[in-house]
Amino acid sequence: MQNDIYAELGRMNAAGEDVVLCTVIVASGSTPRGEGAKMLVKVDGSIIGTIGGGAVEKAAIQEALEVLRRGHAKKMEYKLNTSGDLGMLCGGDTEVFIEPVFAMPNLFIFGAGHIALPLSRMAAMTGFKVTVIDERAEFACAERFPDACVMPLEIPCAYGQINARQGDYIVIITHGHKGDEVALEGALRTPAKYIGMIGSQSKNKAVFEHLLSKNFTVDDLSRVHAPIGLCIKAQTPEEIAVAILAEMISVRRGAE
Repeated sequence: MQNDIYAELGRMNAAGEDVVLCTVIVASGSTPRGEGAKMLVKVDGSIIGTIGGGAVEKAAIQEALEVLRRGHAKKMEYKLNTSGDLGMLCGGDTEVFIEPVFAMPNLFIFGAGHIALPLSRMAAMTGFKVTVIDERAEFACAERFPDACVMPLEIPCAYGQINARQGDYIVIITHGHKGDEVALEGALRTPAKYIGMIGSQSKNKAVFEHLLSKNFTVDDLSRVHAPIGLCIKAQTPEEIAVAILAEMISVRRGAE
């Protein structure tokens, strides 16, 4: 069973699925399962394996979903007697370590210009699987982006091929106002965790107003980090890339 758990964990990670691993780390007295028992909890609350069933397992599943949302591991203690909150009469005590296991997130960079070069390199170094999209084949090429997958495609065609998941990141830094708007419109139709668009406040305001006229809502647009990046007075392409990546990491680690 343990090998099955690890095999499934590896499969889910490779498929880009987030999951929570629950492990019994202390089992004293009479408990449903002993130390080392493991269970995976998927984002929909379904499970693989078991830590004993009953109220303990139900409580652990609920806690696992909260851990997945917050992104931080947690240790839970359960008393399996009349003094506990679970109404169980086994008589023992158990502790369960609940840890999120996040798949490597995708970073889709729309635009292969000056900022994309350092951003791609640094993002790959910090645990992102990078894809760079630009219709200009001379820019979106493996020679310029050795750490990324490159897609020399028009933006609408690219959205037809990528599959942005809930935990993924989209950075919009194309070479023109129109490209940014088209990329943002596509991004808002995905469940991506982070959407950032470069540009001045006046340019972004104009883009937002146009999208509102196309039946997007204020709530939709509230997902967008624009202007993109943390405010660190960045000026050079490298500094702007640092500001963007810092904001992405802040979102990834739950600092926002």
